[in-house]
Amino acid sequence: MLETNSHRFCVAPMLDWTDRHTRYFLRLISKRARLYTEMVTTGAILQGDHERFLDFSDEEHPLALQLGGSDPVALARACDVANAYGYDEINLNIGCPSDRVQSGRFGACLMAEPQLVADCIQAMAETATAPVTVKCRIGIDEQDSMAFLQRFIETVSAARCNTFIIHARKAWLSGLSPKENREIPPLHYERVQQIKHEFPALNIVINGGLTTLPQCLEQLQYVDGVMVGREAYHNPYLLAQVDKALYAEETIPPSRHEVVRLMLPYIEEQLSRGSRLNHISRHILGIFNGLGGARAFRRHISEHAHKARAGVDVIEQALALVPEQDNG
Repeated sequence: MLETNSHRFCVAPMLDWTDRHTRYFLRLISKRARLYTEMVTTGAILQGDHERFLDFSDEEHPLALQLGGSDPVALARACDVANAYGYDEINLNIGCPSDRVQSGRFGACLMAEPQLVADCIQAMAETATAPVTVKCRIGIDEQDSMAFLQRFIETVSAARCNTFIIHARKAWLSGLSPKENREIPPLHYERVQQIKHEFPALNIVINGGLTTLPQCLEQLQYVDGVMVGREAYHNPYLLAQVDKALYAEETIPPSRHEVVRLMLPYIEEQLSRGSRLNHISRHILGIFNGLGGARAFRRHISEHAHKARAGVDVIEQALALVPEQDNG
């Protein structure tokens, strides 16, 4: 069983963004936010270097693995491999509308095949040691009625899926880029709220267009959890108030400067293992978003982190360009 309120605040899986460096960084700011990996295909796990895609730091918990695939057997095998890593959840991507994903017959296009999704979830649930969940849209193309979404949820939930993360926009499978699919189709929060009303036993998490904690708190009057995407990446200090505002934790979050300093030992360790500084530092550029010195901080890192011998001194020098703030 999932912990009560375990999905109250989630950071969305974002390809090329929510890698293990980002997740470690965000965990320094919030201990309770649920983090997600980038989408990992079954092929990458079963035919490639699965440790490269699945390994993570213990500090990242609670952490969910997001899988992409449409073959129940392959998904079950991928779950079997992932079991050894100790994820807190395994999530199936039924929301990504990109051409590359569609060509592999997974992502948002699978909303048109709810029974196949149910078969996938059943196979995963029989193998995975962690709860299995689904991330989907409210619809696709012309299949975007409330009745369509209800049938999808009803079919898939019957296959031992209790948690649905629903992006409150439909997806156009052709004609719009993934970026446009995040912005052009209108948001229909009321449909996600209606799903919670009609399926009260399910854990319903709403995603799409949420950028502030007041917006999140408003949605939590109707659903069980919220998922924030790009705002959490570009403005990561948003997470500093999550533990108190959404989980009633009384701990004081570290200041922005303290977050960066806490990141330095991790950066040193990763550099000693062969990582390049710019592969890590690109994820922390938004920590001072909106404050004086933020531009100088970003510029210094961008100009120096890519150099062959760049080390933590680059981050320390950038940090010195930002005036100390009172805990935030």
